[in-house]
Amino acid sequence: MPLITCDHCQQAYEKDIMIEDSSMEETHYFCCNGCQGVYHLLNSDGMGSFYDKLGKNKIERPLALEEDSSKFDMDSFKQRYIKETSEGFSRVDLIIEGIHCAACVWLNEKILDETDGVVEASINFSNNKAKIIWDDKTISLSQIIDKIRSIGYNAYPYERTESEKQAVKKNRDYFLKMSIAIFASINIMMIGVAKYTGFFTGMSSSMLQMVHVAEFIFATPVLFYSGQIFFKGAYYGLRNKIINMDFLVISGATLTYIYSLFVLFGSQGHSYFDSVAMIITFVLVGKYLEVIGKKSAADTMDKIKAYIPLEATVIKDNVKEVVPIDTIVAGDIIEVKNGEKASVDGEVISGISSFDESSISGESIPVKKELGDKVYSGTINLDGVIRYKATKNYANSTLNTIVELLEDALNSKPEIEQLTNNLSRYFSITILLLALVTFLGWQFSGGDFEKALIITISVIVIACPCALALATIGRA
Repeated sequence: MPLITCDHCQQAYEKDIMIEDSSMEETHYFCCNGCQGVYHLLNSDGMGSFYDKLGKNKIERPLALEEDSSKFDMDSFKQRYIKETSEGFSRVDLIIEGIHCAACVWLNEKILDETDGVVEASINFSNNKAKIIWDDKTISLSQIIDKIRSIGYNAYPYERTESEKQAVKKNRDYFLKMSIAIFASINIMMIGVAKYTGFFTGMSSSMLQMVHVAEFIFATPVLFYSGQIFFKGAYYGLRNKIINMDFLVISGATLTYIYSLFVLFGSQGHSYFDSVAMIITFVLVGKYLEVIGKKSAADTMDKIKAYIPLEATVIKDNVKEVVPIDTIVAGDIIEVKNGEKASVDGEVISGISSFDESSISGESIPVKKELGDKVYSGTINLDGVIRYKATKNYANSTLNTIVELLEDALNSKPEIEQLTNNLSRYFSITILLLALVTFLGWQFSGGDFEKALIITISVIVIACPCALALATIGRA
């Protein structure tokens, strides 16, 4: 039985299980009511261009969720996850489940931007993390979550453990690709010593062919495995009509590889498999340094978070109760014993002690605290027992504010990187046009195809601005 593609998720199913919809000008087929509903919703809201951006990519069926979204409006949730901006709006960081391409990012940002009450919605495609700022007087977070679910995605609060897993996975992936590239490049250069020595001492054609084959064996995994990062970056750049640095790097390496194959399997000349490996390896090393730099910053942030206790002793009606710190509100009376950490910011109401404030100021000299003095979250009580009144909740405490600033720095691009990215787009286009003119000039001036191709590749490879392709100075 022939298969029919669902007009929303692009998944193929047998015709007898498909829903036939003739309510529009053309007949459409859907695999489920969810896909049918989302398709009608997007077209009625003027977002039908999503399917043009999606192309032939497949997406998951809309999630059939029975989960009650009202929990996102509970006070306990707000205290733990929702922050207040300087303009008085609410902000939350979410992980959007179901995003797999730039079209998904566009759709979610578009539908949220057009939702009344949503001030800002930005999604990082690399980690599916969304920053949403809204006016809670106009719309609630549960309504925003329902809006995301209505188009087939799901959202849940951003948890540090998920970020850690992604960072570790990315670091491991880059390290493996870089290690293979370095190993192959070293072997190619060792083989190259013999090849280039043969230019002066002489080398038989059969031996030269063996050298080419050996270089081919080592260069192939470098280009197609270690170079996956650049292929992916170039692909998504082209999908968004952008010629980026990844495209320039991978085009130079690929053209060099193709020409070397031409030499290996039929033509006389010299192969350049060593150039293929070295181009990928050098730029990949730079990208790996960027990854470990960000991971190092994330590890530092985790160390700072370790200063925040999970629980605190709150005194209500002369009764001590150990509670999670995210349930503490301004006005609560908190007791801190010798060796314990302050959970939130506050003001001392009884007792005298000394506090280690190195987590806040970096200064290890103890600071004396007595009646009326400020106590900051994450600082350690060194002696005695004090009680203090909370002036802020956990979300707005000093140490948590520092952590949020670090997270924002890690998840946002510095201005210098944005400038470099913009310049690299025009630079890449200029180099490709120059290479095309070079090829046509040599071809029509009487030069043979092979020579014209070598010179064209040389223009791309030599002009490849590895400094721009490597990591840019960041805030981390």
